[in-house]
Amino acid sequence: MSEAIQSGAADDSADIPSHRELVDETLVKLYFLTALAFLTVSMLAGLLMALQLIRHNPLQGLELFSPGRWRMVHTNAVAYGFLANGFIGALHWIVPRLTLHPVFSRKLSWFIYAAWQAVVLATAGGIVLGEAQGLEWGETPVWVDPVAQLGLLLLAINFMPPIARMKGPVYVTLWYFMAMFVWTFLTYAMGNFVPQYFVTGTSAGAVGGLFIHDLVGLFVTPLGWGMMYYFVPILLKKPIWSHGLSLVGFWGLAFFYPLQGIHHFLYTPIPMFLQYGAVVSTIAVELVVTTVIINFFGTIWGSTSAVKTNLPIRWFYTGMIYYFLTCLQCSFQVTLTFQKVIHFTDWVVGHAHLVMFGVFTMWIMGMMTYLFPRLLNRPWYSQTACEWHYWLSSLGILFMAGDLTLLGLFQGWSWAALEPWDVSVELSVPFWALRVVAGLAMFAGLLVFMWNLWKTWSSVPEQQSSPAAVPAAA
Repeated sequence: MSEAIQSGAADDSADIPSHRELVDETLVKLYFLTALAFLTVSMLAGLLMALQLIRHNPLQGLELFSPGRWRMVHTNAVAYGFLANGFIGALHWIVPRLTLHPVFSRKLSWFIYAAWQAVVLATAGGIVLGEAQGLEWGETPVWVDPVAQLGLLLLAINFMPPIARMKGPVYVTLWYFMAMFVWTFLTYAMGNFVPQYFVTGTSAGAVGGLFIHDLVGLFVTPLGWGMMYYFVPILLKKPIWSHGLSLVGFWGLAFFYPLQGIHHFLYTPIPMFLQYGAVVSTIAVELVVTTVIINFFGTIWGSTSAVKTNLPIRWFYTGMIYYFLTCLQCSFQVTLTFQKVIHFTDWVVGHAHLVMFGVFTMWIMGMMTYLFPRLLNRPWYSQTACEWHYWLSSLGILFMAGDLTLLGLFQGWSWAALEPWDVSVELSVPFWALRVVAGLAMFAGLLVFMWNLWKTWSSVPEQQSSPAAVPAAA
């Protein structure tokens, strides 16, 4: 499908600029490589924490490698190192090709890249040195927060002008991206400044709960779904099934997602009307997600063979299925009945891994699988390695999430039976051991992907022009 037709950006093909005028491919590649580097660090940090749980920590007694500190490195490297870099790289590919206008400033793009890596590295260094804030997902040291806030503002300044210069209707991908620029800036400010300087007690807890969930729902989710609305029609060479449903999904996300955060603090002194509202809005989000899933499966209807023959499509649709399961799980676990059993258990850990790896990481890996051959102007060195990467990743996260979900139930029942704490720990060890195996499978998939990428990069490029040379081409 023509991206120019999708966006309605231009009627005169003679006025369409070349791909190289629109996209800085070097910067896109650099963002992707940096994302993979941070994912490697994050998974190694997660492995350290997992080994600690089964009493096999190889770095026992070293304060700087304390699993408590590296657990925070694990989460922050995923959110701000891997996901942010992967999605910003995608923005540099998608926005210019949809709008048919380059970013506001390529020099600003490179400055943002350097500044963002400084933010992520400073965050990791501050955490390891013991300067983390006491806020989940907001552990960024106080002296890093203003720089990160400025970076988010500059990101919006760089990408909004090409969207504003468009002529014709705005494709739904850009709806998600424009909202994300506003939502993320406000969400980061709320989570990293309000509890730190302006409110305390249960009010700070309520704001922290909003921040935890809004970081996923108003930063990662609109980027992920916007990316899917761009790549899926192009790869399937057919329009999205229902533009109306795509708008239902967008407005449903905008209305219901910001109200969910308090469900992290059920049975607390936070007023019950806020807790009830969070439960209802969380269940409503599952209905919204269902409309989005229906839309994408309506799109692939009649072309389901693409799941077998087109590996990026398989990555994308596997992530969609996991997203549906994640939100279905969430709509149950936020009820007061379920919370009595699974609160503080590994059920929640499994849920978090399913959404961050099973959904958004899967989507980014599918995008990289599709774009790297175009960026390098050569096919993958090994299609078999691409398949290994997919199966190790998708099955690894499935086993990890299932293992931790089941463990959470056993832990909750043990506590409800008033058994000694040691009993719940001992019954957890076999599940934690299986978690290590599943994590190693996922990490092996990443290593296979990076080996395949290195071999592809070092192979001889094709003689013909890049398949991305014409911006309107699939």
